[in-house]
Amino acid sequence: MKPITIDKKFYKTLFSLALPIAMQNFISSSLNMVDTLMIGKLGEAPIAAVAQANKIFFLFTLMLFGINSGGSSFTAQFWSKKDVKGIRKILGICLLSGGIAAIVFSIGAIFFPNQLMYIFAKDAEVIRLGSDYLRIVALSYLVTAVTFSYSILLRSTGEAVIPMLISMISLGSNTLLNWIFIFGHFGFSPMGVKGAAIATVIARFIEVGLFIWIIYKKQSSLAASLNEMLDISFEFVKRFYKTTIFVILNEFIWALGTTMYSIAYGRMGKEAVVSISISSNVEQIAMVIFFGLSSACAVMLGNEIGAENEERAFAYAKRFAVLGPVLGIFIGISVILVAPLILSIFNVSNEVYMDATRIITIFACFIPVKVFNLFTIVGILRSGGDTTFGFILDAGGVWLIGVPFAFIGGLFWKLPIYWVFALVCTEEFVKAIFGIYRLFSKKWIHNLVNQME
Repeated sequence: MKPITIDKKFYKTLFSLALPIAMQNFISSSLNMVDTLMIGKLGEAPIAAVAQANKIFFLFTLMLFGINSGGSSFTAQFWSKKDVKGIRKILGICLLSGGIAAIVFSIGAIFFPNQLMYIFAKDAEVIRLGSDYLRIVALSYLVTAVTFSYSILLRSTGEAVIPMLISMISLGSNTLLNWIFIFGHFGFSPMGVKGAAIATVIARFIEVGLFIWIIYKKQSSLAASLNEMLDISFEFVKRFYKTTIFVILNEFIWALGTTMYSIAYGRMGKEAVVSISISSNVEQIAMVIFFGLSSACAVMLGNEIGAENEERAFAYAKRFAVLGPVLGIFIGISVILVAPLILSIFNVSNEVYMDATRIITIFACFIPVKVFNLFTIVGILRSGGDTTFGFILDAGGVWLIGVPFAFIGGLFWKLPIYWVFALVCTEEFVKAIFGIYRLFSKKWIHNLVNQME
């Protein structure tokens, strides 16, 4: 067999997909940063309250990402065959599954906010403020589920610009409404964290309205009728979930693991929570380009596998496995250089400032390995339907290494928060070793469309 060459088409396709997705992720992360910055003007307790309340939303969105990421693998392979009917069936399953998850999370957040907040925090003021925020923001969960499905599946058909533009409008709306409701402008009374929650709900409704309007106006591949979305047999659903269930479990079990980190950090005190919360915003922005690249990787490999070009898919996978860590080195250096400038914006104590600086520096050193694992699990393994191995790899790293280190380091050894964070990050090395082996085994390559047929 002749060797597969990677030509200009690879990079043209890559950046046409990755840049809009990365920009959308950057906008979403910036939205969280804007919330944190504005709430930060009110003091450390509101920052911690909103950060901990959003752990519920974090769990919810990761479940949505699992559902729709699995759907994305099918959509990319269906798209390579221009099978619009198959894509619309996948959309129906994703919307229904995401809607059920949204209802469950909304009930918990609206009726049991104090109990949920108590899991993540021990400070009475943080629990009170977080509960106020949670009751209101839960009203956005259902429309968020719809937005997720349209956004992620659109990318799999090569339509990455539309979600990016809608996210820009959502960010602008959320920022303006935050300014009005949090601090009290245009005749409104200052509402603090409740104002931030109201702004988020309104912005989410604007976002979903734009998605539905544009998709049906353009008559895109996702402009499905109700009959088309529900025209699914039991066998079709069974085959969908046979692959996707491990993506959902992967995201949810991984999310529960990171939630355990939050519980451990929450028991270390308010200062530790604030340090981690501020640092996580910087981390999200630093990783946006890699989330974009990993999504582009999944689409490109899925298209090639669906078209039965397996050797080209493998060649693409190897290129991504090298490209990601190399870019990670440059991003890591940039993060270290700009961290002091970003942290100077926050109104926090010197102790929190120094801890956050150390956490960000440690994170920057781990970026190349984190990126390799991201590309392997989300981009490569899922594109070929190898979701079982991805689940074992991701969940095993978190629960066998990360979670034990978080509790042992933070609650038993009483280490500073930045050393606990460093211990948790060691899971990335173990995952990378097994990920390299799986990549070169080629056992991850499966044609999902043929299986569905």
